[in-house]
Amino acid sequence: MAKTTTERLTDCYTGAVYDVMREMGYPDCVLPHDIRPLDDMQTLSGPIWTCSGRINNSISNDDSLLGWTGLLSKAPSGSVLVCQPNDSTIAHMGELSAETLNHRGVLGYVVDGGNRDSEFIRKLGWPVFFRYYTPKDVVGKWAVESMGEPIEIGDVSITTGDWILADIDGVVVIPQSLIDKVLDKTEEIMSTENELRTLILNGMDPQEAYKKHRLF
Repeated sequence: MAKTTTERLTDCYTGAVYDVMREMGYPDCVLPHDIRPLDDMQTLSGPIWTCSGRINNSISNDDSLLGWTGLLSKAPSGSVLVCQPNDSTIAHMGELSAETLNHRGVLGYVVDGGNRDSEFIRKLGWPVFFRYYTPKDVVGKWAVESMGEPIEIGDVSITTGDWILADIDGVVVIPQSLIDKVLDKTEEIMSTENELRTLILNGMDPQEAYKKHRLF
């Protein structure tokens, strides 16, 4: 049976995907380098579903939680939830939310913001990529503004339906229109890298190996 797009992307790594994107003329595809994995051993890939919000100090506890749980209800199974919270003060993911999204089939979460209940989420094994730790939560502080609409994180424009690959090296976003071509080229490069590695380990000079494949 042929692999799905998500499975093919999971077999790749961000360095190879970035190399392909750079050569295709899309170097601005990497999220800020301070967005890192909760668990360094985890890889996250899949189609993106976006959301955004911002601090609202006048929102009630009830309204903030109604908005947040509404977001949890709408995030599609089989997607990666990517959030621009426009905030650097509170956590935008916690243990109960992570368990809920995991149970609903959401593949993981990438946020330009904070995380809490981190040890619980690490034990759950659900991938979260985030910027900082804090015990502060969204209650009475943060309001959802959009779901499924375009967002920006760093220099990267992100649209629902784009694809994401995240690992210990960083987070790469691939436009939906390019995913098949990027996967084909990345798989080709990874195969060539394996051949290059074999040549060098069998004694070929590394510069000669580079000249043979024009890849390193």
